[in-house]
Amino acid sequence: ATASMRSDPARDPRQFGLALRQRRRELGLTQSQVAERAGVRTATVSAVENGDPGTKLSTAFALLVALDLEVVARRRTTAELTTGPAGP
Repeated sequence: ATASMRSDPARDPRQFGLALRQRRRELGLTQSQVAERAGVRTATVSAVENGDPGTKLSTAFALLVALDLEVVARRRTTAELTTGPAGP
């Protein structure tokens, strides 16, 4: 586990893509290397990192595995439901 890995929730495709890009860079991997590990095209990695809302769930999970990440589903807090995600 990387100490700098953020645990901010990803609530939309853009945030998901940013989290994957951050992890890929932490690991020192290129998009091509991640694509090879995940069994997808480099263009797919790029699209997901750029927030493509049409990403298949199977592709998302393949990328998570390739980057040694996991999904945690939890209920949003009341504040998150009423105010939405915090700004960057």
